[in-house]
Amino acid sequence: MRCPTHLSIGQELVPAVFSLICKKSDYAISTHRGHAHYLAKGGSLKGMIAEIYGKKTGTSKGKGGSMHLIDLNVNFMGTSAIVGNSIPIGVGLGLSIKLKNQKNYSYVFLGDGAIEEGIFYESLNFSVVKKLPIIFICENNLYSVYSSFKDRQPIKRKIHKLAESIGVKSEVCDGNNPSAIYKKFKYATNHVKKNHEPFFLEFKNYRWLEHCGPNFDNSIGYRSIEEFEQWKKKDKLLSIRSRLIKKISIEQITKIEKNIDKEIQEAFIFAEKSKFPTDKNLQDEVYAK
Repeated sequence: MRCPTHLSIGQELVPAVFSLICKKSDYAISTHRGHAHYLAKGGSLKGMIAEIYGKKTGTSKGKGGSMHLIDLNVNFMGTSAIVGNSIPIGVGLGLSIKLKNQKNYSYVFLGDGAIEEGIFYESLNFSVVKKLPIIFICENNLYSVYSSFKDRQPIKRKIHKLAESIGVKSEVCDGNNPSAIYKKFKYATNHVKKNHEPFFLEFKNYRWLEHCGPNFDNSIGYRSIEEFEQWKKKDKLLSIRSRLIKKISIEQITKIEKNIDKEIQEAFIFAEKSKFPTDKNLQDEVYAK
């Protein structure tokens, strides 16, 4: 597929736990690395794969590709290729909730690179002033493409403290600890519900693969093999599987895995059989012409 694809491998736990917290009525919006968030919110797997294929049955009708996913059926309101671009949209969704006196939340996913955009500060400030029901979720994987956080920010700077200085209640958490992630999400949603104000969560995690694509890129020198191996040891997926086997059975785990594999294969078959959009579809569902 000749399509920029930013995978979430190594960063699965935060969206997995998010899927247990969010409701269908809640809004969510994400970044270029948004596949896991899209699926966690309940987005169509078939629609996502078809979109990556550029097919008419894709979630953006084949016009958006991997970095522009949307599923209005579950209130997943989109992803964006522009760093920081989805933050103010999530704030706007939070404002709409307040104006309509609704009880749902707006979840805004961002990466560590987005805090270097001016819109980050403006959005947090506006959400505090207007007391909006927003939960900002920063997945800090330490790198913006090939530039480490320590090369982009002062040594002692902490992202959650930066958000806190703007007036947003903030917490930080290990993005590889599922129980801790769940507790932070619950605490954040309860705080927003009780105090009618935004909340900021920072999860520290690490992408295993290259910035864009399916390969490992540790050989090019921007991060060390030692660093990668240390983060790899923190991965909880295998230990979670082992714990589940003890609680249920290997047969049940195997059945679940087979069902998931089947669903994935069906999505790829669906995408491959789907038709490409034509030039007649170019302006379909385009809001500004």
